[in-house]
Amino acid sequence: MARSALALLNRPSAAAAPHDPDAPAFALVDPAGAHISALDLGITRGEGIFETISVAEGRPLALEPHLRRFASSAAALELPAPDLDAWREAILAVVAELDPSPEAYVKTVLTPGVEGDGRPTGYAYGTQVSGFEEARTTGIRVVLLDRGLRHDAGKTSPWLLAGAKTLSYAVNRAAVREAKRRGADDVIFLSSDGYVLEGPTSTVLVRRGRELLTPGVGLAILDGTTQADLFAFGERRGYSTGFALLTPDELVACDDIWLVSSVRNAAPVRELDGVARAVDAEFTAEMNRFLHTRSE
Repeated sequence: MARSALALLNRPSAAAAPHDPDAPAFALVDPAGAHISALDLGITRGEGIFETISVAEGRPLALEPHLRRFASSAAALELPAPDLDAWREAILAVVAELDPSPEAYVKTVLTPGVEGDGRPTGYAYGTQVSGFEEARTTGIRVVLLDRGLRHDAGKTSPWLLAGAKTLSYAVNRAAVREAKRRGADDVIFLSSDGYVLEGPTSTVLVRRGRELLTPGVGLAILDGTTQADLFAFGERRGYSTGFALLTPDELVACDDIWLVSSVRNAAPVRELDGVARAVDAEFTAEMNRFLHTRSE
């Protein structure tokens, strides 16, 4: 058992040749070792996709939705379709290698590999995680930042890949650094024509009366797996759920705002653009308990 584990996929896609025709589907290797070529397109061009799957008490959470989104992102980048059976097996093997802990995650990565080689690179890395309790309970400070894209960019400019979970996260990290400069913890992106989109690594979820809402589909934002689970949570408690095209003023008027993601789970927004907001600690705690015990 270990604090971290790494599985290298021998044949990440059934549509591509294996790296070693005589080797099994994957191998567990030393996470500290050198395994990826410096010429891999994931490194040289940031070309590739990933998913981060939360693990609670040795159980990968929402595994199947993550695998489906992994395949969808691969299609958007025209990568060879991932062999989901092989990936699922590798993920479960990584989880089994980790020391028992309340929380961990597994990150899956698929790249085109070395240019011209024709064999994609794939690996699943797992590690223990902690340190999100304050964000889940006290809440986070958030600023609104212009993403520089219209809300319909997914339709007008699909080559921007705005709705795929790609390795190209430099802009997202720059946005978080800007939030820090402004005395905040995180960001909610706005479209250039004034609509709420998503966070750099999270989905926006709001409560308005007896409704739980998230920014609408077709906005060139990521399809949120955690948000989908929280819709199920809300519906069990009698809330209606749905998608909404929200302006900043409508966002401010909502009863509650959360940024939700696979590892941090539901983090309530306690300050938006420098203005304090009330946090419903009890409801948020219920949400996070639900996420911690959800099925695969």
